[in-house]
Amino acid sequence: MTQPLAGKQILIVEDEPVFRSMLDAWLTGMGAETAVAWDGIEALEKMAQQTPDLLICDLEMPRMNGLQLVEHIRNEGVQTPILVISATENMADIAKALRLGVQDVLLKPVKDLNRLRETVFACLYPNMFNSRVEEEERLFQDWDALVNNPQAAAKLLQELQPPVQQVISHCRINYRQLVSADEPGLVLDIAPLSEQDLAFYCLDVTRAGDNGVLAALLLRALFNGLLQEQLSQQRQRLPELGNLLKQVNQLLRQANLVGQFPLMVGYYHSGLKNLILVSAGLNATLNTGDHQIQVSSGVPLGTLGNTYLNQISQRCESWQCQIWGAGGRLRLMLSAE
Repeated sequence: MTQPLAGKQILIVEDEPVFRSMLDAWLTGMGAETAVAWDGIEALEKMAQQTPDLLICDLEMPRMNGLQLVEHIRNEGVQTPILVISATENMADIAKALRLGVQDVLLKPVKDLNRLRETVFACLYPNMFNSRVEEEERLFQDWDALVNNPQAAAKLLQELQPPVQQVISHCRINYRQLVSADEPGLVLDIAPLSEQDLAFYCLDVTRAGDNGVLAALLLRALFNGLLQEQLSQQRQRLPELGNLLKQVNQLLRQANLVGQFPLMVGYYHSGLKNLILVSAGLNATLNTGDHQIQVSSGVPLGTLGNTYLNQISQRCESWQCQIWGAGGRLRLMLSAE
């Protein structure tokens, strides 16, 4: 019998004993060396002894749940591949897990063992499986219902909008939509990358029809992973946002999303007090108290094969940014603590 997982160490974090035992037996049957934990705290204790090649975890667990575990691991800079298998129906939890950098999310009950096998292999052998393209394809296969139901997709996107006030990465952030509408216009997403840095983007979904909403959902799932790749290549922990937008442009084409996608991406490091903004199709005014800077729009993504961007970098402890386009106007405010 072939054992394709021989030599691979996999940590299973699951509080449901029957599924945990089934998963353990299935993986060891393919040659993997497994360890099990019943919640996030026990998983961290196991990982302190030995770092696995793959972590498989549930979301709903006592003491420390799966999202808390994933966030802790990623904040520590550990890049171990993570596969989430959960019975959750909360799309916000799934979106957050993907933004935190998990490789994939499968829903219980797991009925297709071939799909599970392919997913495990893609996590362990990403070069062999060209996982990024497959991840996009899988995303849209799983969300066929949303693709075929634009109203449901738009409703989900509105539900996933961030709170208007929050504290992340030692920064106080709030925003307001200056033009309200029943349908999505400017879509905002903000996420911490570590205790010291965060990223955000603003996408105008009005210039690509239903594809604008689908592009926003795709960005929510993949944006943080793309940015983490950029950060891993920069020793100073300042990403090349121009390269990131080129990747996003390619992803939109590979996903067959046609249209214009005006997008602005920002990155802020609360330790270095450094803000980077890059625009592809949205206008913005940045006010730091000492300076007011106009950010010209550039060319929206999806317009051309290449990207034509406008980028600025500014050191500041607090700032306000007004962003506007066809989808409305938005004011984003940040103050480092």
